[in-house]
Amino acid sequence: MRLFVELYLDEDVSVLVAQLLRARGFTALTTLEAGNLGATDEQQLEYATARQMTLLTHNRKDFERLAIQWHAVEREHYGIIIAVKRVPSEVVARLLPILNQRTWDEMRNQIVYI
Repeated sequence: MRLFVELYLDEDVSVLVAQLLRARGFTALTTLEAGNLGATDEQQLEYATARQMTLLTHNRKDFERLAIQWHAVEREHYGIIIAVKRVPSEVVARLLPILNQRTWDEMRNQIVYI
């Protein structure tokens, strides 16, 4: 069973965030690396869910809507972290407490705002 949160970054999140997270020992996959540029928001969430990854995005409106829709039909995901758009180092600084204090299972079906 997985213990640590693994992140999938929506295409609106800087690839530098993934690089900074990896430098700290965390798993982070970008939309570009996954070959999913241009995919819909739902496809991005489906991709993350299929890999049991938590999705990181700056797109609050669309991913809140998706989370509500998925909850209504009892469809699970492995977490959505919605970050205010900031420089990559600050996004990482805000992510670290979550990644260091929450387990992968604790993120299931959660929306976290940073």
